[in-house]
Amino acid sequence: MNGNVLVRYGTVSEVARFSRAADAVLERGERVVVRSHRGVEIGTLLEDLIPQLDNAGNDTEPTSLCILRTATREDEHTANRLKDECEQEFQIWRRRIDEWKLDLELIDLEWTLDKSKLILYVLNDRGPECTKLALQAAAAGLGTVEVQPVGPEGPVTPSREGGCGSGHCGSGGDSHGGCCG
Repeated sequence: MNGNVLVRYGTVSEVARFSRAADAVLERGERVVVRSHRGVEIGTLLEDLIPQLDNAGNDTEPTSLCILRTATREDEHTANRLKDECEQEFQIWRRRIDEWKLDLELIDLEWTLDKSKLILYVLNDRGPECTKLALQAAAAGLGTVEVQPVGPEGPVTPSREGGCGSGHCGSGGDSHGGCCG
């Protein structure tokens, strides 16, 4: 049986439950490579969770998010290099947002560890301006971009109503089924 742990990840930090292999020995504060809802990212293990089991012995809170491995020096080097790239690209993205006449304030950006997706953090509510930014990026051929609105409490979570304005809008597909099996 896999265990669950809490991991903090992302430039604008999120905390989520991730599964880990049953034989994995991980310590609080350890850097790990995870598959989050956005893709492959680097994070920090916070806490090992005691599984909540139903009468049949099944985890009542299964997760498709998982720890892939302990972060290596190469992973940390890659993460630092990508962070530097984002610092260099920040003003370019601010100009794009201005040119596209979007009512958004860019506050940060980050690449996933495998550089398959760029996350743009904007100070805004989730809604049509975020969707427009993702669509403009796709139309400009700028790769897979996810727009993550951020409010005073951190990342703005999607509502349960569905529709593009209520999810993590991106300019590319996101089909990562389960991962630790």
